[in-house]
Amino acid sequence: MNQYDLNLILNPNLSAEQVSIEKEYIESTLKGAGAEISTLDELGNRRLAYAVNKDREGYYLMYTIKAAGNPEKDIASTLRLRDHVRRVLVVKDRPEWKTKKA
Repeated sequence: MNQYDLNLILNPNLSAEQVSIEKEYIESTLKGAGAEISTLDELGNRRLAYAVNKDREGYYLMYTIKAAGNPEKDIASTLRLRDHVRRVLVVKDRPEWKTKKA
């Protein structure tokens, strides 16, 4: 299993209850695809560099997951079908990117 970063931007106008429903759906989708959730960073509403569906802000969720196969195909394509999901990005985590060079 490889480690991946799964970054999601949700609709910024969601209530706390709607955000928890979306998080439950995301977690069930990940578990259904055979992925394990390592960490979740919930950054909340942040300003976007450009408007997405006429919104200048987005609600950020950043997951670190362990998955086998191709999570871009399996997980991201399923999550993109949700109405409140604005963007999905899956990046393979590489340890050499995190080391500082002197």
